[in-house]
Amino acid sequence: MYIKRTIEKTIKKMANEFPVIVISGARQVGKSTMLQMIKEDNMNYVTLDDLDARNLALSDPKYFLEQYSFPLLIDEIQYAPNLLPYIKMIVDEENLKALKNNTELKSLFWLTGSQQFKVMKDVSESLAGRVGVLSLYSLSNAEINGNDGTLFLPKIDVLKNKSNIEACDSKEIFKRIFNGGMPSIATKTIERNNYFSSYINTYIERDVKQLLNVGKTIEFYNFMQYIAVRTAQELNYSTIAKEIGVDSKTIKNWISILESSGIIYLLQPFSSNLSNRIIKSPKLYFMDTGLCSYLAKYPNQETLEVGALAGAIFETFVVSEIIKNMTSYGLEPRMNLYYYRDKDQKEVDLLYIEGDTIYPIEIKKGVSPNNPDKNFSVLNKYSNDIATGIVICMTNKLQPINRNCWLCPISLI
Repeated sequence: MYIKRTIEKTIKKMANEFPVIVISGARQVGKSTMLQMIKEDNMNYVTLDDLDARNLALSDPKYFLEQYSFPLLIDEIQYAPNLLPYIKMIVDEENLKALKNNTELKSLFWLTGSQQFKVMKDVSESLAGRVGVLSLYSLSNAEINGNDGTLFLPKIDVLKNKSNIEACDSKEIFKRIFNGGMPSIATKTIERNNYFSSYINTYIERDVKQLLNVGKTIEFYNFMQYIAVRTAQELNYSTIAKEIGVDSKTIKNWISILESSGIIYLLQPFSSNLSNRIIKSPKLYFMDTGLCSYLAKYPNQETLEVGALAGAIFETFVVSEIIKNMTSYGLEPRMNLYYYRDKDQKEVDLLYIEGDTIYPIEIKKGVSPNNPDKNFSVLNKYSNDIATGIVICMTNKLQPINRNCWLCPISLI
């Protein structure tokens, strides 16, 4: 069973604007499957996971592109970045033909990559101005539920228009959190524990070993388990290094690998020239809560819901859902999403910033949390335009708790 992705419309729109489309994301989130489902029948396909194809691409990139022709979907482009200059030449030649014939330049290449930073570095150097770039993560809650979905904006008027969406109960949400959004689990193709066991072993053996070029796979696995139980916390490299038994430089490299592979997301702190008391460290979130809860060794959703990680992984779920939503519409979350914490321990889980307007967002596991907007007022010194805040929680309906704050059901993300 194929689950339709929200990002499909964005890809089709970009395909009319750019001759090259790049989709980056973690392994097995469905990049290749999705693109093969929506591509035109005349678009060819090749994966560089195939060693024969990869060897040809590396040894003779020009001949490789001649043989597979275009339009062409190339999976895992990071294995043969030397293809990109030749793709650029083809794009420029086809663009010139289109100009001479007064026709539109059609989409020529769709590329996927599992190592975002490496892919983007190579792409930006070779295909600047010719490429549309998108990120894909595991399935969102809306996609699994079969909702068409709309762009999430923390604005009361926008949320009111979505309030007809059926609310979710706590058990249903924690079942979704426990399972995560990997397509093979969501479609019940593979049993959850078997899937994640295989996924981690494959990820470490294939990707991490290649990127690290060292044999510290046991330490890396311990590191992943360590940060899993610290999801939604500030990132402290030296503390992690001390606990794992490696140096801080190694931890920074490992964090970079997980981030570039789409496994984790680093939410940056709000910064302002008005205060030097704001915390500067990013917060770390896993982008798939199923993987996070598996690494944290929770045996079932019931234990997870009442366990020590419940609040943090609920927050992780909400933040990851918002990021998935934004990227599906071609938006860059780093342009709008931040968190706030100062040295007086005043914290706001999320800030959605649009121009000079700050939309404060709190995330709480309960149905009716007490005094959830207590720190919203600290933001007044940074902007004259603090919008009505929201508290994303397990409430059944969108409702005000005072003139400055509304409770928002998690189903409205």
